[in-house]
Formats: sequence, C-alpha cells, structure tokens
Amino acid sequence: MASQRKVSRGESRLLRYLILGAWALFCLVPVLWFLSIGLRPRTEIITPQPIYWPTFSLDAWHMIWEDWPMASYLFNSVAAIIGSVIIDLVLAIPAAYSLSRFQYKGRDDIGFYILSTRMMAPAIVAIPIFFLFRNLGLLDTIWALMLVYAAINLSVVTWIIRSYMLDIPKELEDAARTDGASDLRILWEIIIPAILPGIITAAVIAMIFAINEFLFTLLIASTPNAYTMSVALANFTGGSDGVIYNAIALVAFLAFAPVFIVVVAIQKHLSRGLTMGAIKG
Repeated sequence: MASQRKVSRGESRLLRYLILGAWALFCLVPVLWFLSIGLRPRTEIITPQPIYWPTFSLDAWHMIWEDWPMASYLFNSVAAIIGSVIIDLVLAIPAAYSLSRFQYKGRDDIGFYILSTRMMAPAIVAIPIFFLFRNLGLLDTIWALMLVYAAINLSVVTWIIRSYMLDIPKELEDAARTDGASDLRILWEIIIPAILPGIITAAVIAMIFAINEFLFTLLIASTPNAYTMSVALANFTGGSDGVIYNAIALVAFLAFAPVFIVVVAIQKHLSRGLTMGAIKG
C-alpha cells in the first residue's frame, strides 16, 4: 500500500509539473515570438507570407545602439524611475503610518482622497502640469519626470504600505513605547523591517506604472535629452524609414525583460500587496 501511495503521489506531481510547464510555455510563446521579430531582418517581417523558420540577424540591435542614442534613453528611464520610487517611499511610509496607527478627525476621508487621485484621468491635469513645469524651468529634464511619476504613483504606494502596516500587532508598538521609544524610532526600527516585503511590492508596482507612463513623458520630454524608453518606441513608427518593426520589438523586449524577472521573483509578495487593500479597511 505504501509503495502504491508513493507511485500515485509521484504521478500526481509529474502531472502537475506537466500542466504547469505547458501553461508556462503557452504564456512565454508570445514573448519569445516577439523577441524573434526583434532579431529578424526587416525584409522577413514585412513579407506577406508568414515565415515560421526565420533567419536571425542583429541589424536591429546595431541600429538601436549605433544609430539611436538608446543608451541615453535607457539611462533617463532608469534614473527617472528609481528617483520617483525613492520619492514615493519617503513620502508614502510616514503617510501610511499616520493613516494606519493614529486616530484623528477626517483620517478615513484623507485616505480615500489619497486613493481617489489615482482615479482621475491624466488628461485633466496634463496641461496645468505642463505650464507648471515650464514656469519652474523643469521642462525636458529628468527631475520633472521623477516628480510626475512620483505624483502619479504616490497614492497606490501609500495604500499598499498602509495595508501591510494594518497587519502588524499594535502590542509591539505599545511595548516599545513602554521602553521609551518615540514614534519615529518605532517606525524606523519596528514597522519598516516588519513590512519590508510590502515596501518592495509597492516599489515594484510603482516602477511598473512609471515604465508604462507615456502621456506625461511625451508632454514633458520635448527633446531627446529627456526621452525614456517608452517615448523612444514612438521614434520607430514614423519618418522616411517607415515603421521599423524589428527595432520596436527589440526595444520593447529590453524594457519588458527586467520587469518580468523582478515580478516573477517577488510574485508572492506582489499578489499579497495587490489584494490586502480589499481586505483591510
């Protein structure tokens, strides 16, 4: 009986792995096909007949690095995204601590107002933001992109971190206050280490939203000095060369791959961070 149970468990585990492997392959095939487009010559992409066994070429790779300042676009993207995430965390962690731990009049209204800013259509504030940054002399700079990305994602980051803080027992803070710890010390030495997975989750979500942002990036980055990867993709859709499909696919894959790896690495924390706000009030 014991041997039969081991065999059945082994078969069940093998079947499970086969199903998961088939599903993973089903999900990755479009991504790999997209990558194959980036590694094909243009003549094979625009042909009317489908080519199932393509000839791979690095023409698009040489184009984006030699004919276009892609290194500058990549640096602008990384700098703007990392800067915006840092700003969000610096502002969101104290705000989330206040909304989750202190009782005061209008606390719930403030929390709802912070979250409701994410529901606003970006086009409503696009023109005022343009004139604001123009008057401040920040147009076409990475600093402006940092501030815009941070403002867009601050509400989401605050709400996610707040949901994690609500999970921490207040008895830990009461014990620390009994020992004479201040609120700032409790936040730094107790709360932040306890919610570190939530902080990482919020940072990754803010990073994904910042990478996908196009409207404000195009509005603020009027010259290649502040172009990011998302705006760089638009450069391959016009001009005398027409639509450069292989360059678009390759640049899109380069922007997608790091985010995909990070999301897969922290997927458990990410799913928890996305659902906690629906559980906690």
